[in-house]
Amino acid sequence: MTVTIFGRSRSALRSFLHREATGGIVLIVAAVVALVAANLPSTREAYFHLLHLETGPVISPKYGSMTVHLWINDALMALFFLLVGLEIKREMVDGRLASWERRRLPVVAAAAGMVVPAIVYLATVAPDPGLTAGWAIPAATDIAFAIGVLALLGKRAPASLKLFLTTVAIVDDMGAVVVIAVAYTAGIGWGWLAAAAGVLALMTALNRRGVLALWPYLLLALPLWLFVFNSGVHATVAGVLAAMTIPIIKSPAAPDAANSPLHRLEHLLHTPVAFVVVPVFGFANAGVSFAGLSPAILFEPLPLAILLGLFVGKQLGIFSAIWVADRTGFAAAPNCGWLQIWGVSMLAGIGFTMSLFIGGLAFPGNELLMDEVKIGVLAGSVVSALAGFLLLRSGPILTREPARIAEVADHE
Repeated sequence: MTVTIFGRSRSALRSFLHREATGGIVLIVAAVVALVAANLPSTREAYFHLLHLETGPVISPKYGSMTVHLWINDALMALFFLLVGLEIKREMVDGRLASWERRRLPVVAAAAGMVVPAIVYLATVAPDPGLTAGWAIPAATDIAFAIGVLALLGKRAPASLKLFLTTVAIVDDMGAVVVIAVAYTAGIGWGWLAAAAGVLALMTALNRRGVLALWPYLLLALPLWLFVFNSGVHATVAGVLAAMTIPIIKSPAAPDAANSPLHRLEHLLHTPVAFVVVPVFGFANAGVSFAGLSPAILFEPLPLAILLGLFVGKQLGIFSAIWVADRTGFAAAPNCGWLQIWGVSMLAGIGFTMSLFIGGLAFPGNELLMDEVKIGVLAGSVVSALAGFLLLRSGPILTREPARIAEVADHE
């Protein structure tokens, strides 16, 4: 199945997976560069100085003068969340999550894949109540990183696995957005929030009146971000809220419509987000100096809780949920072997981007704990990636997927 958009005929799923896989590789490179820069004596000081460099202006008295790190995490990442919101809306309205039958397994798997890691985390840090704020750190999956690993497996990662991991990650993103908006919100400024609600109402009205031009929505998204930034709700939530107001024109039997504002904006954002925004975020947040640290740091409560949450909690939650759903008849498992399902459940433990992001919200301003968060996230993500890769690489190639799924993923 192919679609035509911007003069190009291309499988939408193939395009998505290719972009995510390549973007995941770029993200890995950015993270490695950050680690090198943070640990080389010749670059360490310059790296951390750049991140804390004050650029101004003072947008919110709460945060003071804007720094490079603040611009990246609160402004640049709003574009990432805008794209996340567009993908969520597209899938819910006209995609793989458009019906309850299609939502069952991804919703159950993603929910278990968030709850179980959180339980594992809380059980590990139980002796230290001051660390409970980080419960959501191991609950997220980095789709770009995970798809990048799957891409390295070639035919050993059938299209059904990629399709399943993609849908689970999208539902996972929904949960992460809710967690960020509810659990990591402090000191609500109701006046600012009311102003944001007014802008959002105006954007919704434009949608209902059938306004298909993108520029009014993008123009209004700027004050929406500003008001949310000052309200106490994390500013990146504005990206998801804005996405929900962008009109979509359904395209049955074809995932993209050239005259659909949502599809147009999604395609415009794909490349800069995958190859600029996310790698820049990775570079700014993955750097941790190992000077004076020993391997024993991994057994400190916080890094250990994140490591166990990502590696043990994710695979246990997702695999168990799929097994129970399949055995009870609630939803059918992906069309592949159970060994492959176990492998992809491990890959879901690659948290990286969203885990680092939530870590910054859980322990704001605490550089010591943030270093431990980075170590835990990096360790958990690397172990999950390696274990999942090796399991899928050594297992048999089983492709019992329907012909239509194989066609969507492989035809171009």
